[in-house]
Amino acid sequence: MYDFHLHSEYSIDSKASMESMVLAAIDNNLKSICFTDHVDLDSTVERIDFVFRTSDYFKNIRQVKYKYMKDIEILAGVEIGIQPHLFERYNEFIDDNNFDFVLMSVHSVNKLDIHADGFTKEIEPLKALEAYYNDMYTCVKGFNNFDILGHLDYIDRYFDDYSTIPKYDEYHYMIESILKILIENGKGIEINTAGMRYGLGYFHPKIQILKLYRELGGEIITIGSDSHKPDTIGYGYRSAEKMLKELGFKYVHIFKERKKFPINIV
Repeated sequence: MYDFHLHSEYSIDSKASMESMVLAAIDNNLKSICFTDHVDLDSTVERIDFVFRTSDYFKNIRQVKYKYMKDIEILAGVEIGIQPHLFERYNEFIDDNNFDFVLMSVHSVNKLDIHADGFTKEIEPLKALEAYYNDMYTCVKGFNNFDILGHLDYIDRYFDDYSTIPKYDEYHYMIESILKILIENGKGIEINTAGMRYGLGYFHPKIQILKLYRELGGEIITIGSDSHKPDTIGYGYRSAEKMLKELGFKYVHIFKERKKFPINIV
């Protein structure tokens, strides 16, 4: 198993040490993990830069990497919270650091954090989705310094009543436009298993999006638990892998030094 989306105390929303995450991964027989701690620039209405000290981050990763090298492969990644006005700043940050993997996620819409600022609370659900996917389209169209687009339908988590989430057919054309750009540019998407933990009844993205990605010729997929604590590392991995196989995907992917490596789904 290969968990390519997990967080440690270097993320503002986690208190877990890297070592505790590594030990949990070993206990769950994972072969490889990649830390993807948060960097969210100009975030929330307070315009805060949530960013870790990279020298400490890489030092800590090196420590656990070599301490447990006989038991598990440990890689250094980052999850960036992209916004349309931050391309230059993120390019500079990524280029200045030797990450193995860059996961790009949309956590904010119209400069409002979806979670912290309650973006979905004061707007009609379909309009919220349209604004979200418009920002996502702008970002995948205009920014190229990433490897995988994270939890594509992440916004679904933040509707108070899941029954109000619009039907896929109402906005699928927007998803198709985003997926076409990703495929054209050699980028991939992740299956983020946390959707099940949030009670949505599906992984991110939902199966209709995975089917469309496959139909369009998409092949590059990582699997990540989005864990912020040790007890959810590797969550749902086998189920996600089984679903990929049933949809006709042959590989999951991992990244090292920003290069992708396919792993056969058996």
